[in-house]
Order: sequence, then structure tokens, then C-alpha cells
Amino acid sequence: MHELLPQLWHGLLVFVVDYPLLMAWVWMALALVFVFRRERQERWLPSPPPVADPRPPVSVLIPCFNEGETLADTLRHALALHWPELEVIGINDGSSDDTGAQLEAWARVEPRLRVVHLAANQGKAMALRTGALLARHELLVCIDGDALLDPEAVGWLVRHFERDPRLGAVTGNPRIRNRTTLLGRVQVGEFAAIIGLIKRAQSTLGGLFTVSGVIAAFRRSALQDVGFWSTDMLTEDIAITWSLQRAGWHVAYEPHALVWILMPETLRGLWKQRLRWAEGGVQVLLAHGDLLLQPRQWRLWPFLIEPLLSLVWAQSVVLLVAGWLLTHLVFGASPRDLAAPLLPSAGAHLLGLTCLLQGAVSLWLDRPYDRGLARNAFWMVWYPAVFWLLTLSTSVVALPRVLRRGRGVRARWVSPDRGVRV
Repeated sequence: MHELLPQLWHGLLVFVVDYPLLMAWVWMALALVFVFRRERQERWLPSPPPVADPRPPVSVLIPCFNEGETLADTLRHALALHWPELEVIGINDGSSDDTGAQLEAWARVEPRLRVVHLAANQGKAMALRTGALLARHELLVCIDGDALLDPEAVGWLVRHFERDPRLGAVTGNPRIRNRTTLLGRVQVGEFAAIIGLIKRAQSTLGGLFTVSGVIAAFRRSALQDVGFWSTDMLTEDIAITWSLQRAGWHVAYEPHALVWILMPETLRGLWKQRLRWAEGGVQVLLAHGDLLLQPRQWRLWPFLIEPLLSLVWAQSVVLLVAGWLLTHLVFGASPRDLAAPLLPSAGAHLLGLTCLLQGAVSLWLDRPYDRGLARNAFWMVWYPAVFWLLTLSTSVVALPRVLRRGRGVRARWVSPDRGVRV
């Protein structure tokens, strides 16, 4: 037993130290494959390649809950899309501010805008389901109430549905609008160095863990096939992605489909948002983990194994720290002699090199889509460390919360932190 414990401790420490480094290199390698196979020839195009005529009509769904401060800009950009046949549906999900009044005022002067009012807050999933059922068109573009769509976004999204009749959803490329605070600038690095990188890497493997809830286009027949969005899932975007893929529908990522969004700029707001994301990820793992026992679904395994390992990694860090404290404080000895061979200066150098390289690769990948990235290059370099710290903290808290929550509880939204107003 005395010989086994050091070996277990050594293996746990190797996993905790090496797993984040390994995943960073895997993400970079797969993302570069995506660029050179699918993205390279179109990276600097200002507008999408031609879509076959007649261009299919599109419905833009905007679920709203207390969006009074941001709604006007969102509607203005949605109605300015470069697309011949377009309807915009604003779904007021029981807002307590002037969201409903603003929607009605816009609808009186803009015939392409339709307004739906829900008497009480039912949650984003129900709002989206209501909009999808009332929409006139087969292709649905879903955005948030603070999202500013690029004029060419619809063209970049729609072309994917022409290519693949089994495509159920395609997601776009969110970019951060608010960059006046430290947290805002750090998240610019996140969306390039982590989210954009992972979306490209996963697309190389033929799927996604999640479409971005702030911008995603859906084929309505695919949504009908899976019963639309789940009203009891905390993150409806992750849930619908897995419902579609499990039913045999494909999902895709389009980096040219840009949308500009607001992100939290307070620690409390950031924590609440990331905890909800982590809880939604755990819910999906519990709901779809059985796919790992189904050989016919092997193509989806990588998108389950990676978040599952991340969850195990977070719990392993806690176990490692608890073991160190127990050994050091209770028994008067430290396992430092076990850790010493794994923590040479070369390890710190490798971590620093990986962060630098990941930041440089991400900067190059997203430079055509966000001309302000260079000013935030410093934060992009350091964000991978912040990402793993957030993953650790939220994963540890999310797991017991989800296990206590159970299934069938309606997920309702609250007004998020939308950053500092300047």
C-alpha cells in the first residue's frame, strides 16, 4: 500500500499538470487543419460567396427579457441585414422594463418586424420555441437581445444549408463589443484564444460541443425533428446542439458570420455566467453520456470525452490540493519529494511557450474578423491560464448543483451583466 500511494499521487499530478498543456496543443493543431482545409481561401473576403437564386427567405428570432438598454441597436442591425426576404420576430418574454413598448413602437414603423408577448417569463428556450413556431420561413437565425449582426452574416450562414441537406444548425463568430475594462479585454482574448480555437478544432472532427446561443441558424424541420429547445436545460444552446447531433443532424461553424456582443465586466457577473455554462455542460454530459456505450455514435465521442476529462481534471486538482494539505498539516510531512521530479523549470518554460504560441496562433486565426485584436494581444497570451482557473472553479461548484437540481425544472433567465456603459 505504501508503494501504491506514491504511484497514484505521481499519476494524478502528471494528469493535472499535463492535461491542459496537451489540450492546448491538440486545439492548435486541429484548428490549423480547419484553416488550411476549409477557411484559407475565404479568410479576407468582405462578403459571402454567391448563394443560389432565388435566395431562401429567413426569419430572425430575437428572444428578449429586460433588454430595454440594448434593444434598439439590436433591432437596427437585424433590419439592416443584406438579405432580400427577411422577417424579424421579437419575442418579449414577460419583461418588466420597457422592452415590450419598444418592440411595439418599432413594429408600427417597420413592417418586417413582428412582435410576440409572453404574459410571464417562461425562459429563453420557450421564447425561442414560440418564435420558431410562428416564423414564416424554414431557415431561422437566432440571436440575443444585445447582439449586433454584421450585415453579411446571414449570407455566410445560409450557404451551409445549400451544401448539406442534413445540416441542422450552423453557428457564427461572436466578437466582444465592450473592451473598456480589464475583464472586457481579457474576454476578447478568450473568444479568440479559446472559443474560436476550439470551434475550429471541433469542426475538424465533424461536430461541435455547442453552437453559440448568441448567433446560430437552424433548419426548422430539424428543430421539429428533435422537439425544439429543452425548457429544463440551463444552457439551451448546448442542449439543442446535442439533440440535433444525436438525431443524426450535422452542425457547422462559420467564422465569417460575425455578431458583436456585450459580456460581463464585473467578477460577480462573470462568475454567474460561467457557472451557468458549466452547469449546462454537466447537464448535457449526464443526459448524453450513454452515447459512449453506443459504437454507432463514435463520431460524437470526442465531444463528450474532452469535457468529461475537463470535469475529472477539475475534481483531480481539488483532490490533489486536499491530499497535500492532509499530508502536510495532519501528518507533518509534505509530498514535495513526489512532486519535485514533475515540476522542473522546463515545465514552467513549456507552459509559458504554450501560452505564447496559442495566443499567436489565435491572433492570426481571428485577425481577418476583428481588426482590434492586436491591441489586446497581451491579454490573449495570458487568457489560457485564466480559462483553466475558471474551468476548475466552476466545474467543482457546478457538479453538485446539477446533481441536486434534477430534471424537469423550468430554466428561466435573469438579466445578465452586460458590462460597463461608457
